[in-house]
Amino acid sequence: MRSFQICQCGEPLQCVECSTPQPKGTEVLLRMLAAGVCHSDLHLSDGYFDLGGGKRLSVVERGMRLPVTLGHENVGEVVALGPQAKGVKLGDRVLVDPWMGCGECRVCRRGDENLCTRPSSLGVFRDGGYSDHLLVPHPRYLFDIGDLPPERVAPLACSGVTTYSALKKVGPALTTDPIVIVGAGGLGLMCLALHRAMGGHSAVVVDIDPAKREAARRAGAAAVVDGAAPDAAKQIVAATGGGAWAVIDLVGSTASVRLGLDSLIKGGKLILVGLYGGDITLSLPPFPMKAIAIQGSYTGSLSETAELLDLVRRTGLPPVPVATRPLGDVNAVLDELRAGKVIGRVVLTNA
Repeated sequence: MRSFQICQCGEPLQCVECSTPQPKGTEVLLRMLAAGVCHSDLHLSDGYFDLGGGKRLSVVERGMRLPVTLGHENVGEVVALGPQAKGVKLGDRVLVDPWMGCGECRVCRRGDENLCTRPSSLGVFRDGGYSDHLLVPHPRYLFDIGDLPPERVAPLACSGVTTYSALKKVGPALTTDPIVIVGAGGLGLMCLALHRAMGGHSAVVVDIDPAKREAARRAGAAAVVDGAAPDAAKQIVAATGGGAWAVIDLVGSTASVRLGLDSLIKGGKLILVGLYGGDITLSLPPFPMKAIAIQGSYTGSLSETAELLDLVRRTGLPPVPVATRPLGDVNAVLDELRAGKVIGRVVLTNA
């Protein structure tokens, strides 16, 4: 089995050959068909998240053990089953929900494994899908995709469920008022597409890259704004008719959070998703005086993945640009993603 692993943080992924695992108990072995490349893979391969002020959150100190195979947006074909694996059969083509928890704590018991305090997420705390094969611990993480194209479905495991979960947090205003989406990369275009599929009113998309703004415009954004413009907040307030009820920040930088807060109307909410990094100092009185809120949103739950797939079956796959590359190109793709050259999503395939 060929896998691409982080062996040392800050270095290119290494191609490692090892024996293909045999499933035991409830485990399921997949032959990989498609694995999406996500921006968070850059943070994982670098080995840290930027906390601002020169501080870093080490992924190793957070519990990631090296070497580890990256890849958390995975679609595969079932090729072997452990004796206790029920509900799937050989030949099934499945999307894998990667956000696995311990399954026992009170967070997991309420259905939020993605928020578990002892996470075991694929491609982070256990080997992921940048590989020929993938071992999944239990069938409950598998969702049959039928004859849907694997390369189009794979991004739903992170890009899709992450933005779907964030959009749900907007609440009733989703269908009655404009929202703001900060970032027009793979997450942003997915968010824009799902916003429309969920009956969203309209969306203003913000990005500093003119090519990505144009991609958002072509994808149906009501307006696009250059986030680096000196009057960006004023443009957003004007485009939303007096300020945004909700800003979904898919960047998560000091500048993007400040811009999002400055764009809110009274009673508005900033939903923070992106992990670019940084910090911010905030004055406290405006929070109660304007009744604004900041809410973090991290990936999505198993039930939200099921809801998303039901939405896709009813409305069609999100029309996000997807390029396919062979698995062996993974380091080149990561370099292109880091340089901001990717529009939409790149998905690795085992051709």
